[in-house]
Amino acid sequence: MKFGNFVFPVSTNPANDQKIIDETLEEILFCEQLGYDTVWLSEHHFDGATAYVDPVTFAAAVAAKTKRIRIGFAVVEMALHHPVRLAAQVSLLDNISKGRIIVGTGKGSAFNEYEYIGFGVPMSDSVSNLEEAESLLIEAWQGDPVDFKGKYWNVFFPGLRPMTYTKPHPPIIRACLSLESTKAMARIKRPILIGAQDNQSIAERISLFRNEALSLNTSVNEVDKLLEQIWVSKNVFVGDSTEEATEIASEGLSREQKHFQQAREKFNPPGTANNHTSEDDFDSTFIVGTPNEVSEQISELKEIGVHNLMMKMNTGEMDNKKVMRSIELFAKHVIPNFEEVT
Repeated sequence: MKFGNFVFPVSTNPANDQKIIDETLEEILFCEQLGYDTVWLSEHHFDGATAYVDPVTFAAAVAAKTKRIRIGFAVVEMALHHPVRLAAQVSLLDNISKGRIIVGTGKGSAFNEYEYIGFGVPMSDSVSNLEEAESLLIEAWQGDPVDFKGKYWNVFFPGLRPMTYTKPHPPIIRACLSLESTKAMARIKRPILIGAQDNQSIAERISLFRNEALSLNTSVNEVDKLLEQIWVSKNVFVGDSTEEATEIASEGLSREQKHFQQAREKFNPPGTANNHTSEDDFDSTFIVGTPNEVSEQISELKEIGVHNLMMKMNTGEMDNKKVMRSIELFAKHVIPNFEEVT
């Protein structure tokens, strides 16, 4: 299995943004030192849900400070980006990082309408223009003159510079919220990001993707390769005792959920359907405990076909020292249990 740290640093107080951004960079450097495969970056605006706000800009800092760890977006809110601008930015990042970029795409927040309003983008367009935006991204990365005519973009330019370091282009992986979008990605043979949810739902998503791909006469070998590129998200916290880890994790999730809910109630337009959190979220989204307990829980994911685990290891503005301790415990006492024996 491969393991990545999904750095999603909540900042409940604007005065702490700079401190949390610095701590997040330290966290990423520590992950590289300890052998994590990937660091995943998110995007949210105006509410402190993600202190560094913009994964594309932040990825440049990460790429400049690291040498090995891959850098993924989970995700770029595509509705807020012009595809050609994003294609150029990613191409530059791919060159700076020497081919370590993974482009995770998604329509954007399903609940934060104020993010769309802030950029003057209709929330209703966020789903329908995603596929066209991805097509324009890929066409821009071909290196040839582009004459693209679509529903949302009509562009012509003589070719992107610089060309991507990765050939033919950096991998694209889409976050899929619905079962239909999961099937759609299987049909075009593109791997997906599966958000944090209970294990049964994760197993159903993987099975749905596999069966849809196989129904199109895709070879078993090709389907297996696609499944090996799917990333599954969970919140993870490792402690020296079950009680300590559970307390830190549950308090962090409670703070995070409260912050998200307050932001939506405060910033969304009247009449917006704000989602409400559930007490079941902890059991369904968290992997928590001692290294041995966490290893057992990850073994359950491996058994249902999970190859790559994207772990949010700082949930709800946890104490930085405790987060770093959890990251270290995981690297030293959990990852070795899932390394291939050669």
